[in-house]
Amino acid sequence: MSKVNQFLEEKVMPVAAKVAQQRHLNALRDGLILSMPLIIIGSFFLILANFPIQSYMDFLAERPQLKESLLYPYRGTFELMTLIAVFGIGYRLAESYKVDPLAAGAVSLSAYFVGTPYVTYIIGKTPEGVDITETAYQTAMFTSKGLFVGMLIALLCTEIYRLIVQRNLVIKLPDGVPPAVARSFTALIPGFFAIIAIWVIRLLVENVGTFGSIHNVITVLLQKPLTSIGTSLAGTMIIFLLITLLWSTGLHGATIVGAVTGPIWLTLTAENAKSFELGEPVQHIVTNEINDIVFMGGSGTTLGLVLAMLLFAKSQQMKQLGRLSIGPGIFNINEPVLFGMPIVMNPLLIVPFIFTPLISVLITYLAMDWGIVAKPIGIVPPWTMPPILQGYLITGSISGAILQIVILVLSFLIYYPFFRLWDKQKAKEEAAGGEEQ
Repeated sequence: MSKVNQFLEEKVMPVAAKVAQQRHLNALRDGLILSMPLIIIGSFFLILANFPIQSYMDFLAERPQLKESLLYPYRGTFELMTLIAVFGIGYRLAESYKVDPLAAGAVSLSAYFVGTPYVTYIIGKTPEGVDITETAYQTAMFTSKGLFVGMLIALLCTEIYRLIVQRNLVIKLPDGVPPAVARSFTALIPGFFAIIAIWVIRLLVENVGTFGSIHNVITVLLQKPLTSIGTSLAGTMIIFLLITLLWSTGLHGATIVGAVTGPIWLTLTAENAKSFELGEPVQHIVTNEINDIVFMGGSGTTLGLVLAMLLFAKSQQMKQLGRLSIGPGIFNINEPVLFGMPIVMNPLLIVPFIFTPLISVLITYLAMDWGIVAKPIGIVPPWTMPPILQGYLITGSISGAILQIVILVLSFLIYYPFFRLWDKQKAKEEAAGGEEQ
């Protein structure tokens, strides 16, 4: 046991701590978090427009305008994911460098439009038969389809921005000028070079090679390979292993790993949501919501452990902890268990903490791949939504709720023997303490 603790402390924790402090990963994470409230709001209206009850669906089918009006908030929230994330990433990265975050966010957003191709639409004809055209951006690039490009542009532009500001290559106005005006002029030179950089990259991509656009370059060279790895069964299990391993050392595994997986999985969530909106079969098993399906009670799928404490604890400490943990656990908050039991740095309980999610991921993936359980439909419920109801909303099917019940039972069965050993040890300690008194 001591060797395991020593390995975690000496090998895992230093690396994980450095990753957790990496400013670019933190900016990606926090920038994406900025879009989450709007994604959840959009998901609510997507549910209203596609609620899986046949009579309700028939009612909306007879009133297509009503269904379309229900999707207005969805299009104004969920489908602006990339624009919000670009601003948020630029803002958070600049904030970490202690330069003007609002200006950096605005420059990043502007640069994204500079790097995004637009198309020409024929909207009619003149009386002489000449086409009437209109040039516009493709709104698809504001959705998850543009997220990878947006992330990279935000990081690059903010780095250019802060380098120029930190080298003091800015326009300075007299002290009597209002601060807001002075800041806007400070952003002029760094903003100019950041936008020029993206403009030059776009011209090079469009005129050299066959990619055609920055978006195509990223899709072919980065997004597709990363998506393939991050959504395979093996890749997903490795991701969940890393999350629980980091939590075992006391580091927020979901936050650290999510900085990398979040952009990939959110993109797939949005693709499933689009398919669901159009009435087409959803394609992706692994989306951002696989966290919610598997991690019932919090990371490590600890709700089964909390139930074991609540129902079968012998020691007073575990009985009390079970009563205190059940409320938060129902809403997927498990810090009382992680640090109160504790699971963190506890070799006995780390074993089920790691293996329960891995087995749950395997069951979830295979059940969806074989068609036993419906795939996620792109709905993003709040992460604090209680299990079972959460499974139903994520999949739009009772099979999702049943899957979570199965995982909950599995969690209980895996944790139980380890819990009994720990509880027995605590009961002995309490008995020994009582005898001493």
